[in-house]
Amino acid sequence: MITITELAKTKIAEFMKAENRPNLALRFAVEGRGPGGFRYRLAFVDAAERAADDHVVDAGPFQVLVDARSVESLTGVTLDFVDDTHQSGFRIDNPNPLWADPVSLAVQRVFDEEINPAVATHGGWVALLEVRDGVVYVQLGGGCQGCGSATLTLKEGITKLIKRELPHIKEVLDVTDHASGTNPFYRPNI
Repeated sequence: MITITELAKTKIAEFMKAENRPNLALRFAVEGRGPGGFRYRLAFVDAAERAADDHVVDAGPFQVLVDARSVESLTGVTLDFVDDTHQSGFRIDNPNPLWADPVSLAVQRVFDEEINPAVATHGGWVALLEVRDGVVYVQLGGGCQGCGSATLTLKEGITKLIKRELPHIKEVLDVTDHASGTNPFYRPNI
């Protein structure tokens, strides 16, 4: 399911040893999607936190726990560690498509071709988290997180563009925590 290079195994084992906690496992999950592709979660957890539906990968000196929702998106992934003059850290090579269903693909295309180029001029980005039952869930980041115009951008920009291309979409919901943005001028409608 997942290939972990020897260098990545060595680094993970070193980091686990430095934690000085017995019985650790590596939790590997897809947390969402954003500009540039999948957003991942790599975290050390107690092996006892293994859920009944977790997929377990034996990586030799440790186990990798993959939650059931992430299995399809992580099948075929290679986890490597890169340490050179340009970058240092874990690199995840994922051959899987960002979205499998046609509605999500169409929404993502609107994000890639129209929405993100527009908000990028202000240092922002918008990530498609999921499409479920005709509702598009988004997260705003960069200059859009905490921006005082986030509600206007959502209603007059993002929602209108998506509904123009996909009229069957019922609603677009922003699930961003705007209060924790680097520009926290956002005031939620009360």
